[in-house]
Amino acid sequence: MPKNRRPPLNSAPRPLVLRVLFARLPLPAYVLIFPVLILLLALDVVAPPRADAAERGVGFGTWAPVSAYGWHGSMLIDGVHTYCITPGAPAPTGPSSDHGISGSAAGLSPQQLAGINLLVSSYGQTQDPVQAAAVAWAVKAIANREETLHAFGYRGDSLAEAIHWTLSALAPQHDRAVQERAVAYYDEALRAAHTATAASGSLVFSTDAADHRSGTVRVDATSAATGTVTLVNAVFADSGSPTRDGASVGSAYSIRTVPPAEGRAYAVSGTGRFRAGLPAAVRHYTTPGGQETAGPAGVIEFEVAGSDAVPRVPPFSPSISTRVPARETAGGPYLDEVTFTADAGSWPRAEDGSYLPVTAGAVVYRTDVEPVPGSPVPAAASVVGTLRVTTDPLIGPMGPYTVTSPWEMNTPGFYTAVWSVSAADQVAAVVAHTGPDFVWMERFGEPSQVAVVAPPSAASTPPPPAPTETPAPDGEVAANPPSAALAATGTDTAAVRGPAAIAVALLSIGIAIVASRRPRFGARPVIR
Repeated sequence: MPKNRRPPLNSAPRPLVLRVLFARLPLPAYVLIFPVLILLLALDVVAPPRADAAERGVGFGTWAPVSAYGWHGSMLIDGVHTYCITPGAPAPTGPSSDHGISGSAAGLSPQQLAGINLLVSSYGQTQDPVQAAAVAWAVKAIANREETLHAFGYRGDSLAEAIHWTLSALAPQHDRAVQERAVAYYDEALRAAHTATAASGSLVFSTDAADHRSGTVRVDATSAATGTVTLVNAVFADSGSPTRDGASVGSAYSIRTVPPAEGRAYAVSGTGRFRAGLPAAVRHYTTPGGQETAGPAGVIEFEVAGSDAVPRVPPFSPSISTRVPARETAGGPYLDEVTFTADAGSWPRAEDGSYLPVTAGAVVYRTDVEPVPGSPVPAAASVVGTLRVTTDPLIGPMGPYTVTSPWEMNTPGFYTAVWSVSAADQVAAVVAHTGPDFVWMERFGEPSQVAVVAPPSAASTPPPPAPTETPAPDGEVAANPPSAALAATGTDTAAVRGPAAIAVALLSIGIAIVASRRPRFGARPVIR
């Protein structure tokens, strides 16, 4: 730019212009300028769509508003190949406005727009002049067949002849090729599916009632479409992959779940992206005083998502095994060792990974005779007491748990515990796994559950003490010897009466001799 040429005002940076403007304005002018700026900003927001001048695209003819043979091909607007949808109007050589995707461009029906979008999207974005000219003729014929056929003087009713009428003079070497393609494109556009301008959908999951690990996933959508589905916590049963390409709307696919954690409720979910084809819409451009044109509206794409309506709960059937530490006992508390196991499924866990608590209870019976394993509880059995144990969330089924009764076995007999695990005794989180009707019952008389308290034996009972005799004073004979001593001789009293008299006489003589030799009371002893 020459140094002596003043640049236009709008080429200077806006902040600098504002600074200069404000520097020269007195203070009251600031108050007046702010409403003006706000008005300018508002006008900028509500400004009409951006206008770019249409350019000559690919085709045959003269790029001018009006010419002898016209222009037959595409018109470039912002790099997009567009095609006339208002035949008979001047070529859009001036600035064109982009109105975005429209389902009502130029007052055309959804069926017309679906066909035009098919042609413009599938064949119109090309650098081949023959193909571009064929698309242009087919699009105009879809939009307004009568105007298209007769715009250049043809009076018949054949699209191929109307093309020949014009191109035989304009581009005779391409005349036949344009005719053939244009007629084929036109017929295809008439059969285009009349689809909506948008679509939506979702994933629907089902669970096999007999096995939480099995089920299906189905794509429901407002339009036929194909796409890709990716599962979370599951894989497709036939491939073992969590992702399936080429999934179609309405088809149910078998899945196999992959629970994220053992023994914990979980849900299967998924997401996907689908293409429903071309919508009944075009990208609409207008040019003042010129033709309205259509660009590709693209395909209908939409995302889907979904998850299990109800979480999948792995089934769980707990049971226990029990053993008394000692079969023979002298009494005292009833002791039992309880080990928990899972007959079906995995032990349920909480969200933090800890084991959910399971409670078991027992009734202890006493019988006088040893119970028969598996027999009904005898009517004569007496209930001694109950036992109860709940698993620790940290160790779960690992045991055994030692249970001590708060009461004692005081009466001889056979003490038998019968354990049970019932859903009625569990927390709600466990019932979700077992079901509300679950009951496990130990059979009566399990040998490992019998504790025996024996009565005291005869050998261990001390004999009663023997009666004691009071000895007679010296020189006296017991007048009445114990009857037991007499009975022990086994001899008749009459038979021993004579010998007894002799014995008494001899005993008397002996006593007299002893008495004659004993010093008298108070006598001095003789010293020799």
